[in-house]
Amino acid sequence: MKSENKTSKTKIQINKEKLPNCIFDIFKTVIFLFAIISVVFTFFIKDVTIDGESMKDTLFDGDRAILTNFLYSPQVGDIVAVDADQQIGKIIIKRVIATEGQTIKIDYDNNKVIVDGIVLDEEYVASDTIRPTVGWNIPDTIPEGYVFVMGDNRSVSLDSRSGSIQLIPKTMILGKAQFVIYPFDHFKYLY
Repeated sequence: MKSENKTSKTKIQINKEKLPNCIFDIFKTVIFLFAIISVVFTFFIKDVTIDGESMKDTLFDGDRAILTNFLYSPQVGDIVAVDADQQIGKIIIKRVIATEGQTIKIDYDNNKVIVDGIVLDEEYVASDTIRPTVGWNIPDTIPEGYVFVMGDNRSVSLDSRSGSIQLIPKTMILGKAQFVIYPFDHFKYLY
């Protein structure tokens, strides 16, 4: 009986000795996970809140979207967040219509956008493509390092048609919008 008591006391002592090490291991794991999550959200994933109606009916004012930007290169049709702080003092969300080397023509009279000689099939557009009040001479060919963007709600969108925005340098693109995450009833994948 005495030997059993002695064994029980020894087990308890050993467990008490391991407790600080166990707590330290848990603490290290939590710190490591926090660091990994911070790196991912700093360099690979960002979130942005939609401000305005320029992307209606795809995105709505107040929607929150997740962006990815790791090794990202803009493609026609992508919905991107642009740091337009120097132009208008905020981040804007628009759709890439043409990229470097592509030709672009906007036929305002017939409500058509023509890229590389082909009329775009834009089922996502919510309103007519109108001529902006402060326009500019859009180049026939998008220069290297730039993209041409427009909102889906063309009648209210401030985008590359406007003299205050113009072409977007690729360096100003924060990332591609991948998902709407809030409000929950708007949750969707943005193709």
